[in-house]
Amino acid sequence: MLAALCGGAALLGLAVTGPAGAQEASPAAAPAKEWRHGLSLLGEPKYKPGFAHFDYVNPDAPKGGLLRLSVDGTFDSLNDLIPRGTPASGLQLIYDTLMTPASDEVATEYGLLAEAVSYPADFSSVTYRLRPEAKWHDGQPVTAEDVVWSFEQMTKNNPRMGYYYSHVKGAAVTGEREVTFTFDQTGNRELPQIVGQIRVLPKHWWTATDASGKPRDISQGTLEIPLGSGPYKVKQVTPGRSISFERVADYWGKDLPVNIGTNNFAEQRYEYFRDGTVELEAFKGDQYDFRVETSAKDWATAYDFPAVKEGRVVLEEFPNRASGSMQAFIPNLRREKFQDQRVRRALNLALDFDGMNRTLFFGQYKRTSSYFQNTELASSGLPQGQELAILESVKDKIPASVFTTPYTNPEGWSEGLRRGNLREAANLLRQAGYEVKGGKLVNAKGEPFTLEILIANPAFERVALYYKPSLERLGMTVNVRQVDTSQYINRLRARDFDMIITGWGQSLSPGNEQRDFWGSAAADQEGSSNYAGIKDPGIDALIEKVIYAKDRAELVAATRALDRVLLAHEYVVPSWNYPNIRTARWNRFGHPDKLPEYSFSFPDIWWWDAEKAAKTGGAR
Repeated sequence: MLAALCGGAALLGLAVTGPAGAQEASPAAAPAKEWRHGLSLLGEPKYKPGFAHFDYVNPDAPKGGLLRLSVDGTFDSLNDLIPRGTPASGLQLIYDTLMTPASDEVATEYGLLAEAVSYPADFSSVTYRLRPEAKWHDGQPVTAEDVVWSFEQMTKNNPRMGYYYSHVKGAAVTGEREVTFTFDQTGNRELPQIVGQIRVLPKHWWTATDASGKPRDISQGTLEIPLGSGPYKVKQVTPGRSISFERVADYWGKDLPVNIGTNNFAEQRYEYFRDGTVELEAFKGDQYDFRVETSAKDWATAYDFPAVKEGRVVLEEFPNRASGSMQAFIPNLRREKFQDQRVRRALNLALDFDGMNRTLFFGQYKRTSSYFQNTELASSGLPQGQELAILESVKDKIPASVFTTPYTNPEGWSEGLRRGNLREAANLLRQAGYEVKGGKLVNAKGEPFTLEILIANPAFERVALYYKPSLERLGMTVNVRQVDTSQYINRLRARDFDMIITGWGQSLSPGNEQRDFWGSAAADQEGSSNYAGIKDPGIDALIEKVIYAKDRAELVAATRALDRVLLAHEYVVPSWNYPNIRTARWNRFGHPDKLPEYSFSFPDIWWWDAEKAAKTGGAR
């Protein structure tokens, strides 16, 4: 899932009572609806109807203060529904969704705009009932018509979302405060919950005219401040440079159990920096408050400054228990030169990860060996039990090696191993029809093997440049091309690249989003996350096994099987992973003593601490 998954009441023990605590009246010919206050894949939701607040929040958290955050790049739109342009960060603060997740549970959501949800035993549809008190910032009520219109506009104007929700065949108003989504299939347990994650937009505002009398157009970018229903609204915008959000004093949902102890800052501001070095120095100069450090080099060397030694800046690592990931060098399989698996394995053999880790990363990383790294969903060893049975059911569509040979990355901790890896890579390239002539690797037509590594993040330049000499020793002509964020996004959408350095994050409950990551239909879909261009019937079949798993044990087995087959195809060159999230913050904030298991939830449940701020310095 993009966020969380749902499950069926009969199979998975979903809670079956809602705020009203009773079934609705219905026509004699139709079965009565079972209204639920929450949905969960892993059994009954932890929090029962009428709960006061999530356990991990401070319900008495003080309200106030300014939180300053940073963003790398720029922005040119306040409409993040569409895939064109670069939207500003933080826009999720001004909107509400039908449901919202809990950070101490996996794949569980509770009502936000919706007070209750109902779906039949075959998962063929889902109905959400809106809260009567839900309203937009202009005072108008949030309606079922808003929900239907938002869904239609999102799937019409955003190809990725259109693909993700392709099995939702329609949305309709079915009551005064009810909206029903119908599906084109039964048994897909995820569909009822993922539609609850849809961001609801105000139809009356978007279909009206702006201050100049010009009709608004949801399909285009805009810098007009949009109307929302969420806990914050846009306060001030400096195009391309900063955007700030102020808390809505009369926010309709501030007293809902899911919101108690959250949204504690009076203002949240995003400052934009186009250079990572300048961005880091700005943090040291107290120009913003909090950063996640993704550079091992900077984490090891850049934080030895007075404010850290004095305790005014806190360095802290938080465990990442909520997700797995595959970070990798990703070749574009849409280009003929990468379609041969032997070529892709050669690219892997050429990566001197051990030297890179030692030289660039101060030994902080481990080599990634799974698309679901650091989770129970990762495959290992040889398949057994239910995973083996799933693989055997698609035996004619997957590599035979998955039954006999566990996936391993090349080892390169010694010079002898590294030389051996390059010899093996050169041999694989010869088998694939390449030879070295005049120091250049060429195919049977005499065409040189060229490889451009496209990057936008300057921090990746040294990584790509470290990889480059090994590839050149094989005879490849390698160019590292750094472009600005907008050009990078456009080239990614157009699939105009040889190789990129990025990855896929995974929830603990994978589902329909796997089609977007690896499904054949997504390979040529504009805006999809199938960056590599994977088109494989075996992968497609295993994705369906994941989506239609009947319980947690089957989901884990099916995901491991999918992971194993993805690895066997050598689609990517796995790079590095780190089990923790590295953070630095100016010591002005408080948080509950015990943070939730699956997120450190900054800034959602943190707050401004006036006493700490006074000691740290800096006016607010």
